[in-house]
Amino acid sequence: MTQSADRSPTVFLVDDHGLFRVGVKAELGDSVVVAGEADEVEAAIELILERLPDVVLLDVHLPGGGGKAVVEAVRRNPEADGVRFLALSVSDAPEDVIGVIRAGARGYVTKTISGADLVDAVKRVAGGDAVFSPRLAGFVLDAFAEMAALPVADGSKAISPSFDPELDQLTAREREVLRLIARGYSYKELASELTISVKTVESHVSAVLRKLQLSTRHQLTRWAAERRLD
Repeated sequence: MTQSADRSPTVFLVDDHGLFRVGVKAELGDSVVVAGEADEVEAAIELILERLPDVVLLDVHLPGGGGKAVVEAVRRNPEADGVRFLALSVSDAPEDVIGVIRAGARGYVTKTISGADLVDAVKRVAGGDAVFSPRLAGFVLDAFAEMAALPVADGSKAISPSFDPELDQLTAREREVLRLIARGYSYKELASELTISVKTVESHVSAVLRKLQLSTRHQLTRWAAERRLD
């Protein structure tokens, strides 16, 4: 549901620098209603789920796991379906931008943004738009285009980028392993296909099972089949 045009959006601030949060609130002024703030991941998740703001403004580098962890945890809760995330960070590193967007953020702007532009960005995200600083938008488009065209070991294309929060937490190599397991490869065959050791395969599978909260290879194969990853 988009935020109503006849009221100011509610905003929650997540940043580990108190003075910066004070400055952001001053810049936002009366254009928004600040619903709360937090300086680390665990407190942010708890308070966001309690207050359900329209927009969460968050840094990507935070104590306890980073902004990506906040986005992923909140998005797993169906009651927070209307909460949208806008990353506000000093970092313009492509890996930071892609990581938080893949987690589910609706936009990413750097801390060089003006107060007026920040207010506009918050309102646009609250209304359902995606907002990026101009240079960062190029990172996102280029990264997803490259990933979609990336060849894998057997000459086919890699799993296409998605916004499945479970799938998106896996690395590119873990996705390759998952895809081949879904096709029925044994660990030995998989190791040969990817030119890695069986021990490394086992390590990747263990990581995938842990991230997806699964217990057995059978469950993993079924999970992959349901998403047609083979």
